[in-house]
Amino acid sequence: MTTFVKQRRDAPAGFFACEAAGLRWLAVPGGARVVRVRGVSDTALELERLVPGDPSHQDAEAFGQGLAITHSAGAPAFGSPAPGWDADGFFGPLADPRPLPAAEDPTWGAFHARCRIRSVRDQLAAADALPDRLAASLEGLARRLEQGHHDDDAPPARVHGDLWSGNVVWTSAGAVLVDPAAHGGHALTDLAMLALFGLPHLGRVLDAYAEAAADRLPDGWRDLLALHQVYPVGMHALLFGGGYRQQLEGLVGRYA
Repeated sequence: MTTFVKQRRDAPAGFFACEAAGLRWLAVPGGARVVRVRGVSDTALELERLVPGDPSHQDAEAFGQGLAITHSAGAPAFGSPAPGWDADGFFGPLADPRPLPAAEDPTWGAFHARCRIRSVRDQLAAADALPDRLAASLEGLARRLEQGHHDDDAPPARVHGDLWSGNVVWTSAGAVLVDPAAHGGHALTDLAMLALFGLPHLGRVLDAYAEAAADRLPDGWRDLLALHQVYPVGMHALLFGGGYRQQLEGLVGRYA
């Protein structure tokens, strides 16, 4: 069988169309390889079938270089969705995806404050999983972001948006990206997700990326990765509970 079908009969409206649009948008010539879309419907997404393999050092370096090219393809604004999709996206597992707010913001800080930090704060509050101290810390972080404390001169990057290690499939032809939450964002968002749950040869991937994108990375960028992990860890605290809330508190405390 040459295809893989991802399906859910009661998927949220547009879920698979949004994912298909993101995959097509991320397929940049010379960039990181993206799984090919074969077909899409309201209840399913048909993709090329990938055969997993073991990554080599060379595969890792090629992935880092390709991801830099993908990011450099850019986006109209911070928060902008992929062409062919003009609404909020989705973040989280197929069984329980959550809205990923879209925007058209000129600065990353304003976008991230409103559409990521306050979004996850409000969802945690609605789930009765937000202590007062954490709520205050998240609001403090959002205000700092709005004030531009972590903005830089980098234009909006074309990001995968959910680039944890499970969404990088290593094959005999190298790394292939799957399951995006694609949008216009900051390149560090993808690098932070790669680092969050571990990735084979992560150091080589990051070094190759940094060499390819040396003129686009902010000073001290490695120290900023944890800032970009606040949103995904917050969503994990919402979806899975456990120790993620304590991890979230630690991350927010570094920047709020």
